[in-house]
Formats: sequence, structure tokens, C-alpha cells
Amino acid sequence: MCNIESFKIDLKALPQGVTNLEFKLDDEYFQAIDAPDIQRGELQSSLSINRTDDFFELNFHTEGVVHIPCDICLDDMDQSIETDDRLMVKFGDDYSEEDDLVIVAENEGMLDISWFIYEFIDLNIPIKHVHAPGKCNPAMIEMLQQHSAARSGEEDEETVDPRWAALLKLKK
Repeated sequence: MCNIESFKIDLKALPQGVTNLEFKLDDEYFQAIDAPDIQRGELQSSLSINRTDDFFELNFHTEGVVHIPCDICLDDMDQSIETDDRLMVKFGDDYSEEDDLVIVAENEGMLDISWFIYEFIDLNIPIKHVHAPGKCNPAMIEMLQQHSAARSGEEDEETVDPRWAALLKLKK
């Protein structure tokens, strides 16, 4: 089981200057955070935290592979991820998030970065995810072509405007 507690950073305990952390993101990580879009993957995330008084600059570098379903054949496909992201954090009265600035309640001083890392990964997955040409499941592609051909044939006959029916007879 993934130790999700390791993603909680005690900002008050960090020394001035730069602190580096490493995180392994695997299937257990995605299950632990209850990720909606990604359930499987093998990634490494490096975090560099630069502390200046009560202001923190977090620089993330995440790379690896996530396994997501292909939009066409629904088989799993590998999607490479490589992303560099930045997050600014400072202490305040209450927790809040605005763009890339996070305000952490000073009396708590804890920041959970597990969901931020997930969002950085999710935002780097293309909207359309399909296998390379010829790599989709051939049985599913054949089934898809049969059903789309049957559907398009029925729609053509039903959707022809009666005013154009005479022109279609001339065409034949």
C-alpha cells in the first residue's frame, strides 16, 4: 500500500534554502488518492523546495508512463509524461488556492502535495488518446467498422430530404 503520508510536507520544519524530495508514483499511489482518470502508471517525481522565510517555491519534475484506455479500441495504451511545474506557497490565516499560489494556514503548516502531482500529470495527458496507427485491437476495429457502416447506411436512407429523392434517382 502506498504511504500517502509521505506526500504531506511539514513546511514549518523545513530549513531555509533548498530541500529536495523524490516520490515514486505507481498503481498504489493512484489507488490511494482515488484518481478518477488514471488508475495505473510508473512515474518518478522530483520536488525541489526553496524556502525564503515564510515563502516557499516548489518545483516539480515528473516523468514516466501512465496506462490509459485508447479512445478508439478501449485497450490500455502507454502515454509518456514529462512535465515541469511550479507552485508557490506561503503562510496565511486559512487554506486557499489561487492559480499557482497556495496559502497554508500558519497554525497547521502542513501541505499535502499528492493531489497537486496528480493534477500536473492529468493536465499533461492529451485530450485525444489513441494508439499509433495500426496498434489498436484489430477485433475491436473490425467490430467498430461493421457497426458504423450499418448505422451510416440506415441514416442515409432515413435522412434524405424527399425533395432530393428525384435527383438521387437520376444519379443512379
